[in-house]
Amino acid sequence: MGSHDSLPRSVRYQYPLITNLDKVRILGQFGMTLFMNTANHLPANCQLRPAQAQDIWTIRQLVFRAMLDPTQLRWQQFWVIENNNQILACGQLRTFSDCQELGSIVVRSAWQNQGLGTALTQHLIQQATQPLYLECLGKRLAAFYQRLGFVMVERSALPPALQRKFGLSSEIARLFRLPLHQMQFPTNHDDLTETPV
Repeated sequence: MGSHDSLPRSVRYQYPLITNLDKVRILGQFGMTLFMNTANHLPANCQLRPAQAQDIWTIRQLVFRAMLDPTQLRWQQFWVIENNNQILACGQLRTFSDCQELGSIVVRSAWQNQGLGTALTQHLIQQATQPLYLECLGKRLAAFYQRLGFVMVERSALPPALQRKFGLSSEIARLFRLPLHQMQFPTNHDDLTETPV
């Protein structure tokens, strides 16, 4: 493992509190395996897989019930976690010209707090091929994403496509004084400006 940049992206941010490269090296193969096999840490009989065309109605239902952004719900962008042919969780990577947006992360209420949202989010982070951003409502969700390595960003620092997309929700949040957060997954360890909680 020559330099920090040679470590897989997922490993660099799984342990954001470790800033010394020597400490990262100590984690070695054990640390990488732990993060890269998140699907192995799902509850029994749960499977993480790419969404299929027949999943779209269940995905839409989950997204609508969670009162999330119902636009751009293309099954090709989604990954799902299922158990006995029932979709328990979904999430997507929306692709723009110069970035990607993590969105529509939903876990059925009966399956929450069992690691499904974490496993799904970590997997989508690994799948990202461009700078990755998200928008979330509330301190609890912001803290969840911070634990996974995301940092807060100002709207003015967002790529133009997301400035436009997040513009309406930002204005509504400002009007109703809602705690809306825009976040970015750092592409370089030096970009971490805040310590995740």
